[in-house]
Amino acid sequence: MTTPTDLQLSSYDYELPPELIAQAPAEPRDSSRLLVFRSGEITHHQFRELPQFLHPGDLLVLNNTRVIPARLRGQKIGKIPVPVEVLLLAEKTPRQWLGLVKPGRRIRPGHRLEFRDRTDQDKIYRAEILAYDPKTRGRLMEFDLPPGERLLDQLDNFGEMPLPPYIDRHPACPEQYQTVYGQIPGAVAAPTAGLHFTPGLLKTLQDGGINHCFVTLHVGLGTFRPLELEDVTQHQLHQEWIEVSPDTVAQIQKTQASGGRIIAVGTTVVRSLETAAQGGLLAPFCGESNLFIYPGYQWQVVEGLITNFHLPRSSLLLLVSALIGRQALLDLYHLAIQARYRFYSFGDAMLLLP
Repeated sequence: MTTPTDLQLSSYDYELPPELIAQAPAEPRDSSRLLVFRSGEITHHQFRELPQFLHPGDLLVLNNTRVIPARLRGQKIGKIPVPVEVLLLAEKTPRQWLGLVKPGRRIRPGHRLEFRDRTDQDKIYRAEILAYDPKTRGRLMEFDLPPGERLLDQLDNFGEMPLPPYIDRHPACPEQYQTVYGQIPGAVAAPTAGLHFTPGLLKTLQDGGINHCFVTLHVGLGTFRPLELEDVTQHQLHQEWIEVSPDTVAQIQKTQASGGRIIAVGTTVVRSLETAAQGGLLAPFCGESNLFIYPGYQWQVVEGLITNFHLPRSSLLLLVSALIGRQALLDLYHLAIQARYRFYSFGDAMLLLP
């Protein structure tokens, strides 16, 4: 039963000791801790023990997006160069991208930016600011590229992996911020629940009759920008690009018909599957979604969730609350803090089977 308190942003605050913010991933990946919540019962494990909590015939759904080197450091061209930092958000055309720019107030349409190649200091990439985007508070920019070239293919030369700002004490290897199954580039943040999987663990699951399939959601502002309105029902999430293929739909329907459970690996998978089912039945989907899941949501597809521990007052906390209830969510977080679980992108995980 949803209460007014469940829909207030201030109801999703908690205090986290700074030392519990993980600065580096567990090595190996599946040695991270796993808090298991099943029908109200809580137990503590390592992530590699995941197979014992799933049944033959269950289906894990994974997000196969790859993080792109979306952080660009350069300068505004002018008599007095101004250092700038750009976080690319979304590709509009092969040469035009939407991005957040710092310092935003000093970068306006008509200004030009330049970025230097890391390995060839004589090579410079330039871009012109075309317009301000009020929805994201970002800038639409066009990069100077030869005809037929795509910016996405050049980013390795001058972009950086966009680690979250709270990871500030660890020079992470770029591959540590990718899932082992990521294939399709386009995300500006990792689908972090998937970072715990190893090829060996996936094989163990497969050998035990627990299959997996993929969706694609390119993580962007809709996932990581903080909420701002106290009444969460008034908030509009930014759109993110999603693809749920016919093959994935067929695997899910086959699993459901045989009595298996659909377990989403990460909140991005939840948004993908539930978006694809908004017509009443799960169907293939390719396009943008701004689906915002909060308490009171009527679930269509997902029956369980693997997820990391999320930032306070975030849309991701509200999504988990919609699955297990706000009080259970807060109790889990309080217990996890007491038990010294590691939080956020490189932190530990939960398996939720309500």
